[in-house]
Amino acid sequence: MSGSRLRRVAALAAALAAAGTMLVACGDDEKGSSIDYLIDARVSDYNVNTPDGYAEGGLMALTRVLPGFSFIGPDGQIVADRDIGTATLTETSPMTVRYDFNRDAVYSDGRPMVCDDLVLAASALGGMTRGFDAATRAGYRDIDKVDCRPGAKTATVTFDKDSSYREWRALFGAGTLLPAHVVGRLAGVPDVVGTLNGKNRRAIAKIADAWNTGFALKPGDEIDPEKFVASGPYRVESYTTDRGLRLVANEKWWGQKPVLGDVTVWPLGTDGAKAVEDGVVDVADTADVAEADKVAGNEAAPTDTDRSAARDVRPLAVTNLVFARTGTGSDVKVRQALATCMPRSRLARDHGSNGIVWSLRSAGPADSLGPSLNVQFGRRYPRSNVARARTLLEERNSGDGGSGKPVVRIGYPAGSKTSAAVVKSISDACAPAGLTVKDVSSPDFSVTDLGKGADALLSSGDTFAASGTASGIPAVYALYPGDPLNLSGYRNGAVGKAITGLSETASDSARLPLLRTIDTQAWDQLPTIPLYGAVRGREASDAVQRVVPGMGRSGTGWNMDRWGVTG
Repeated sequence: MSGSRLRRVAALAAALAAAGTMLVACGDDEKGSSIDYLIDARVSDYNVNTPDGYAEGGLMALTRVLPGFSFIGPDGQIVADRDIGTATLTETSPMTVRYDFNRDAVYSDGRPMVCDDLVLAASALGGMTRGFDAATRAGYRDIDKVDCRPGAKTATVTFDKDSSYREWRALFGAGTLLPAHVVGRLAGVPDVVGTLNGKNRRAIAKIADAWNTGFALKPGDEIDPEKFVASGPYRVESYTTDRGLRLVANEKWWGQKPVLGDVTVWPLGTDGAKAVEDGVVDVADTADVAEADKVAGNEAAPTDTDRSAARDVRPLAVTNLVFARTGTGSDVKVRQALATCMPRSRLARDHGSNGIVWSLRSAGPADSLGPSLNVQFGRRYPRSNVARARTLLEERNSGDGGSGKPVVRIGYPAGSKTSAAVVKSISDACAPAGLTVKDVSSPDFSVTDLGKGADALLSSGDTFAASGTASGIPAVYALYPGDPLNLSGYRNGAVGKAITGLSETASDSARLPLLRTIDTQAWDQLPTIPLYGAVRGREASDAVQRVVPGMGRSGTGWNMDRWGVTG
């Protein structure tokens, strides 16, 4: 992104953050035009809260299809979405929040948004109701109860007496509120609230199964409008390989109408690359910077460019390796050997934000404490040391029962040139140490493959897509003991307490020792290896108006209903 354009974007984003409102549309002549939006991740689930739905690009595509009480703004900040309703903190001890749905809020099938939807989300994401397969329980685990009269527009959420979860405004945000009436119909359980509050385990299991598996999306499948209902300005009309994920205006939307009548999203697994080559794509949010440059009409940078000379915006997310809790990835000597022979400095120069090696899991480059703290932890595994890696593997073979030359299989969704180059660089550097690194990427690679078909996975933050928030929550829960986002199965009591502390304070002076604790402990055991600040190309053609690149999990699609075209 050019410096002048970046300054314009920063100014616009700052104005939005100050106002806390959506951008205002202008000009009726733009309505009915079409924009094509390229993202670099799959969309295989309408439910963005399952492990696969969370890890993929669902939120990038569906933030304005399934809005909630808040959304992730362009700088990763949490912005209230008053079109859906209001969330009001009414008590601090115990923390109590009143949720009021907009009286006009309805789904695209005409059914109202009610507190039943909030009860379902709290049950599915809180971890106290068995059977639900949620990607993370961050924040929701602190909820004690939800008071809801079925069918009412109001609910009161009471947190545990010891909870001071500061990101409460992010709870029940975009993507979290699935329609309880649809889930109940799929499960064959009409009274969702009563069932979830009761003891009928068989009925609860049916609801959980419907929530877990009932909203799969696959190119070529028919979109049932009675199942894939929308609560935002857009709804899903169709999904095919050759025409992408087509969103059209939701006729039941009660808020400000979208500027454009339709948007086509091109996820990984569709003909997005062909759409770029054909000049169809107008907006791109992808880790393939060269592809984004094509969309913007910029001259592509040489592939061997040293990113140390780049002027990247400091990202919220960090590209990292996450190890499995079983198999080769569970062997600490193998992890240490891989970290030792890995060319982290070269990987950062070739692919990282501003060419900087990033050594923190607890904070990203955009964090106010990140850069100075990163220097302190940069002494860990600073450069490739093949001889030391070979020694570590010899100690493994002689000391704890390991034998032979280990093979580390690294996986990621196929299609990323950057990820392929990263794995190849690691493989080439570590082979002389006697450590074989195999690329096991595939088009259908999933986080559930970790520990099965892969010993480690390569991810951006906590997803394979756009990721991160300004607070760093919930991404830091990837190290929280027992949280589903903790794919490595890492358990450390001090780290767990530090993460809880981070969730309760925004003070830099209080956060600093907590961040230090997390990374000091994690570097000793290496459940993950941070590599560099994630780089993304967020570009739009000159013909598109009001596109503001999104630095967080929602990506640039966070305000797609305000996009327009010139002429």
